[in-house]
Amino acid sequence: MSAKLNSQRLLESHRLAYETCTYAYDPERPPDAEEVARLIGMPPGQVYKTLVLSGASHGRPVLVMLPADRQLDLKKAAASIGQKRLELMPRADTERLTGLKVGGIGALALVPKKWQSYLDRSAEQYERIFVNAGQRGVMLGLAVGDLLRVLGAQVLDAT
Repeated sequence: MSAKLNSQRLLESHRLAYETCTYAYDPERPPDAEEVARLIGMPPGQVYKTLVLSGASHGRPVLVMLPADRQLDLKKAAASIGQKRLELMPRADTERLTGLKVGGIGALALVPKKWQSYLDRSAEQYERIFVNAGQRGVMLGLAVGDLLRVLGAQVLDAT
């Protein structure tokens, strides 16, 4: 990776320490989050995927980050943020609205869109987690507290 990504520039503008992990993948079959964890040599519980959800009462998508080895509980996530219902946004809509490819969606890359971000409570057990940098093949490891602060994210129960 030669050029800095916007997510890296964002972290640097806040003077936050981070680690960049890159991995090779087949563009025809990008890996799921658990495979990404294996490729970067981290436990799946410490590698977080970002899902784009619709159905919030304010009409804007929300971002929910959860561990690679867990499944989203839509009812639990909705209740945690005071919504009646949330839905996983379809792949085509997700890519169109974010401008990012599924497998490369990261909340740090979407800061300019000002969508509300949420982090599953399971992250609180770690000092540092890995999230997508906004491009397939690039993950960023950073302190959980730093991630929450830079995103203005809230913790929720989503799994």
